[in-house]
Amino acid sequence: MSRLPALRRAARREWGPLFTTVRSGLRENGVRALALTLTAVTLTAVIQLIQNQAWGYGPVQDLGAVRAEDPVWLALLRTPLSLFVPALDLPVWGALAQILLVFGIAEVCLGRWRTLAIAYVATLAGTLYARVGIALGPDAFLGLPASDAQVVDTGPSAAVVGLAIYVCHAYRAWFTGTLVVVTMVVEVLVKDNLAGREHLASIAAVLVVCAVREWLGRRGQGLREGGSGTRSGAPPMRS
Repeated sequence: MSRLPALRRAARREWGPLFTTVRSGLRENGVRALALTLTAVTLTAVIQLIQNQAWGYGPVQDLGAVRAEDPVWLALLRTPLSLFVPALDLPVWGALAQILLVFGIAEVCLGRWRTLAIAYVATLAGTLYARVGIALGPDAFLGLPASDAQVVDTGPSAAVVGLAIYVCHAYRAWFTGTLVVVTMVVEVLVKDNLAGREHLASIAAVLVVCAVREWLGRRGQGLREGGSGTRSGAPPMRS
């Protein structure tokens, strides 16, 4: 029982700011705060229904199925829709739950357009990594077998992982972010496949974005402090 207060304090430090932001956003804006998320869930569900029809599978593949063997320009054109094309070998409810939870939190905390931008950065990182890995070959570090060039690369998982990392960084939920990274690494160690490798590539890309964001924030703060010091007659601080 004596550990409960410590656990509560740890949980409050880890998730308190995030929970407060989500609660306030939903209270102030209601369903409008989740417009992107609900649209993404609906689009994913509709595409799942269409691709399971005899007449719909071909068009969905033509518009949203990405393979590493495709020309780059074609892959880039298909990437936006591919995020909402559920993998046929996985239950669709898993994709819908991921989008509803992670996209929902990200949309409230980051805003609609930043959420969409990070989602596509993560997805595109995984897609481009597949091409690099196949070019390196299975014997190289981070290389992939040639057979992976024919694997259909769709679904929201890379975007979900990337958004989770970005939100954890933005709200300093370090334990949760570390847990996501460790989980993805274990996934690759247990079942080394293209999807797992792409998740790691998505994490790497988003971590770079986070690092740049952090650097720009510190640089901007330093410039503001330096400018303020100069205006007040004091010399700017030097590190």
